[in-house]
Amino acid sequence: MTNETPLAGPRTDSWQPDVLGEGYEQRRIPLGSDPDGEGTVEATLVRYLATAEATGAVLYVHGFTDYFFQRHLAEHMADQGYRFFALDLRKCGRSLRPGQTPHYVTDLALYDTELNEALRIVREETGLPVLVMGHSTGGLVTSLWLDRLQASEGVAAQGITGLALNSPWFDLQGPAYYRTIVGNTVIGGLGRLRAMATLPGQKVTTYGDSLHRSASGEWDYDLDWKPLSGFPVHFGWLRAIRRGHAQLQRGLDIGVPALILRSKVTKFMRAYGPAADVADTVLDVRQIQRWAGCLGERTNIVPIEGARHDVFLSAEPVRRRAFTELDSWLRWLTDYRA
Repeated sequence: MTNETPLAGPRTDSWQPDVLGEGYEQRRIPLGSDPDGEGTVEATLVRYLATAEATGAVLYVHGFTDYFFQRHLAEHMADQGYRFFALDLRKCGRSLRPGQTPHYVTDLALYDTELNEALRIVREETGLPVLVMGHSTGGLVTSLWLDRLQASEGVAAQGITGLALNSPWFDLQGPAYYRTIVGNTVIGGLGRLRAMATLPGQKVTTYGDSLHRSASGEWDYDLDWKPLSGFPVHFGWLRAIRRGHAQLQRGLDIGVPALILRSKVTKFMRAYGPAADVADTVLDVRQIQRWAGCLGERTNIVPIEGARHDVFLSAEPVRRRAFTELDSWLRWLTDYRA
């Protein structure tokens, strides 16, 4: 362990066996009363018990309608010399409790509590420099968190060395009027006055069908935690997302170099077809490209031909290319820090 002062955080439980089975453990992070009025909340930190010697650690954060189940990502990072940890945020995946609205928060800064505590645990357990990884909404959440951490504590002081993002959600996809002053005003008003109202027209299973083995995919995961059509989008949550987008688009200072992996093309589809296997069917990749420079540090953006929204859940040859790009950047990051 280093001599740096760890971030303050809530007390946590001990490690227990995880649903992913042998080699994986989880640790609850109690967070107390939910500021959004849905009882007691907690987050869940997962670790992969690799035995090889490590030179760094990873803290991974999932996206919306998501949780950590990607064993192959943890095991790949372990092969590269990283201790791997993943955080299921409050009301997400392992952390969802009866009576709670999946993924619902009204301020993305609320996640700082579990992110700070997860970082403290990782640093306490490993004493190693930490690479933060985020997918989709997790890419937005971690970027905003690092910006706040840089402004208050300083990212380097907490042992964070880089940020690797997988299709981060940097803007609202869909018709242009969603992103106008009028669109933002409508979302903001509904988010305040009818926070639990849901966005209509969300029963699309295209992306889920491309992933899950019960449909046309190769992956097995818990459909209660990651349903094929996604969870409903509530206006209170969407207002928080749009406020996060606005903050990012004004410019951040995350304090570390960043890698952004994304698909080369977007194809929005109402029903599954083969094109869904080789494109991002969730986000507009042009928006990712447009706003990538707002992170405030050296950023490398790599389009991956044939990638899905989660590039590491793409077909095997494609995800192999994505891992090659990630590994190359990790070697560069090591030299950059030297």
